[in-house]
Order: sequence, then C-alpha cells, then structure tokens
Amino acid sequence: MKILILANYGMGLFKFRKELLEKLIETEEVYISLPKDEYTDQLEELGCKFIESHVDRRGTNPISDMKLLLKYLKVFKEVKPDLVLTYTIKPNVYGGIACRIAKIPYISNVTGLGTSIENDGVLQKISMTLYKIGLKKSECVFFQNKDNKDLFINKEIINNKSRLLPGSGVNVSRFTFEDYPKADKKLKFLFIGRLMKAKGIDELLLAAQKLKSKYPFIQFDLIGEMEDDYANQISKLENLGIVKYHHKQNDIHYFIKNSHATILPSYHEGMANVLLESASTGRPVIASNIAGCIETFDEKISGISFQKANLDSLVNAIESFILMSYQQKKEMGVAGRKKIEREFDRNRVINAYVDEINGIQKIDNSRQISKKTVYIEGNESI
Repeated sequence: MKILILANYGMGLFKFRKELLEKLIETEEVYISLPKDEYTDQLEELGCKFIESHVDRRGTNPISDMKLLLKYLKVFKEVKPDLVLTYTIKPNVYGGIACRIAKIPYISNVTGLGTSIENDGVLQKISMTLYKIGLKKSECVFFQNKDNKDLFINKEIINNKSRLLPGSGVNVSRFTFEDYPKADKKLKFLFIGRLMKAKGIDELLLAAQKLKSKYPFIQFDLIGEMEDDYANQISKLENLGIVKYHHKQNDIHYFIKNSHATILPSYHEGMANVLLESASTGRPVIASNIAGCIETFDEKISGISFQKANLDSLVNAIESFILMSYQQKKEMGVAGRKKIEREFDRNRVINAYVDEINGIQKIDNSRQISKKTVYIEGNESI
C-alpha cells in the first residue's frame, strides 16, 4: 500500500509524528510532500520518500493556493497513492479537494483552527467554506480537542466520521521524567513557541517586566522562531536582564528539565505539544484557559490557568506559582507526569491511525474481491 502524507512543514512531522511514520514504514510505502526544510533529510533517513511542495502557511493569496492544489494533483499522478493523510489547514483543504478530484481515500487531521477561523469576519467564512469542501469526503477527520470537533459538527463543516485524539500524544520514553530542579537562587520560567501575537507573546513580555521588578530572582527563557517582529523589544529586555532569548532549539528537553515551569499564553491551540512535553518531563504548566491547553493539566494539581489575552490574569497566575512552596511545585510536576502517562501516551494516536488505515484496507480488499467475482462470473456466463 502506498501512503502519501501532506503537511506544511517537516518539523511537525518529525517531532510529533515520527513514531507513526516508523510504524507505517514497517509495512507500507510512505511518501511525504511538504516544503523542504532542515527536517526533510531526517524524514528521508527514516524511510520516507520526499516530494517537495510549497505551502504558504500564513498567506491568503488564491493564486498560490490554486498552485498548491495543482501541485497535489501532479503528485497524485506520479505517486498513485492508495491513501492520503493530511495535516494542518492548507493540506487538509487543498489536499482534500485534490483527493476528491482524484477519487483517492484520505484521512484528515485538524491540528488547530488558526487565526483565520478563530477571528470573526469574511476570512473566517471563506476558511469554513473551504474546510467544508476539503473534508467532505474524508474517511475520518481526526481532531485534537473536543471544542474544535464540536465547532465543526455544529457549523456543519463535517457530517462524516470523526474521532478525537489526545493531540499528537507524547513519546514518554523520549520526554522522560526528570527530577525537579533544586531550590537555588533562580526560579526559571520557560516559553517555547513561535514568537507571534497569537501565542500571547505581547502579554508574556509585559508580565515578565512587571514581575521581574517585584521578584528579581525569577528568569524568563524564550525559545522559538521569531515570526512577528519582536527583535528590538526582546533585545532591550535582554539587556535589562528581564528575558533570555535562545532562538530556535532542536533539544528542548534540555531546557524543559532545567526549568521550574512552562508558560504558554496562546490564543488558540489544537493541542499544545509544549505543555504535553513539559508535563511529561515533570514540570508544572501555566497556560491560557483555552481548548488545546486546559486538557493538558488539572487545575491547581499539575498546572495553573489564566484568561487568554489578559495581562492581569497572567501576572496573577505566575505570581501564585512563585508564592507556592518548593514541595508544592515539585508535587505539581509529579502529578503532570502521571496525567500524561494516563491520558496522552503517543501510542494511543498511533493505534487510532492504524485502526482507521486497516479499516480502509479491508474495504478496498472487499471491493477488489467483488470486482474479481463479477469478472469471473461474467466470463462464465459467456
């Protein structure tokens, strides 16, 4: 069986779906089509066959999107896949439309809504219409949180089979439990994510300034690509000793294990992998009270929530953590790890995909047998 995977960047496939790819490669021929980046070579080393496609993740140019649709149809003609798996908005939409045109079965994964759907307006209506077209014939639509799934059902974007996944899950062997850092002179908070408004970076930088003046022993470490222009602002805050910017990092586990808590003030998430990975490592999380974040922790047990886009709420949440005893912080980390093992092991995601793929293979095999039977009976009647 040939399986083709459509995505918008290599990092997501390699970091969050590597184990699924390895499982599929054991028995199937796996192709991937996405923009070339620093992870595509590693994906090829796993055994994937790479075909480059250009996906403008944040663009709204209809000409570029039409080119993507035509590219997918060209890839289908070359590969002749038996099944297509799609991830993220544009591959879901235009990959889904291409699959419908080519009459190829496909499975979609809604990894998050994005600003185009989160914000009201014309763009939201266009995005929902496109999603409805793209997902209409999907064999199964996977969702990473219940709110996203309910929205798509209530808005009648989908009326076909759908399943809820525990996000991308966590490789609990890779993100091993680590002893809580000792109570030394620094209390370290960690942010991991793209530096952009939708991730709540504006509120976080303001909160860091406000709290650092009151609690000089705290430290804010930032990791991630700068998608919006915060260079000057962060440079100034670094010079003042308020934040430390580490740019993009391949080994985030090292930073997580050396932190006391992870903060994610995001406006929207599918399921926040950084929170899952932090909790798996045994670190408390402080996050927006939004779908995709609140599922990853139990309030006041393994994490603390606050209102999204609300500076005062964020400051209060961080301060409440600062004032907790060392033992309370440590116990929150332990509780987080137990929750991940109980609810978010990545094997649950792999098993769900294998289950759906096996179901499609059975249907396909039945159709092939049916066709052969008709052919044989036809010959006999002659």
